[in-house]
Amino acid sequence: MYEKILVPTDGSEVAEAAIDHALDIASTYGAELHTMYVIDTAAIDVSLGTEQVERLREGHFGEMPELQEEATKAMGVVTQQANEHDLDVSIVEQVTAGQPHRQIDRYTKDNDIDLVVMGSAGRTGVRRALLGSVAERTLRTTKTPVLVVDIRTEDE
Repeated sequence: MYEKILVPTDGSEVAEAAIDHALDIASTYGAELHTMYVIDTAAIDVSLGTEQVERLREGHFGEMPELQEEATKAMGVVTQQANEHDLDVSIVEQVTAGQPHRQIDRYTKDNDIDLVVMGSAGRTGVRRALLGSVAERTLRTTKTPVLVVDIRTEDE
């Protein structure tokens, strides 16, 4: 049923919770697991300037080693967790830049992804209305099935 699964990550606790689920599904179905780190150019436009942001969108990450290091560390958690659980899962890593939900959608189409597994920060009320969420935007954008993992407890 699932041959290729994508788990986008930003290195957060929420993303790491989704990684556990993605690894379990990939292991169960013998699926290839893709992990993706998207440098959110909308979030860094002001601090870097237009020229730097354009270079990121074109894939020139080497000029910003701190971003590459952050991406490598975040995606490395997938391999680390697979090794900790002694899972034999093929893992493909991808770093890109742009709007996360659009990059996720593009990647699913370009790589024939069968399922996206991602975390939700669980924003509610005004915060959700103002900020939205990558998970929500991805659900609205992609035609690929999306499993959203919510790490909130029942008390929250």
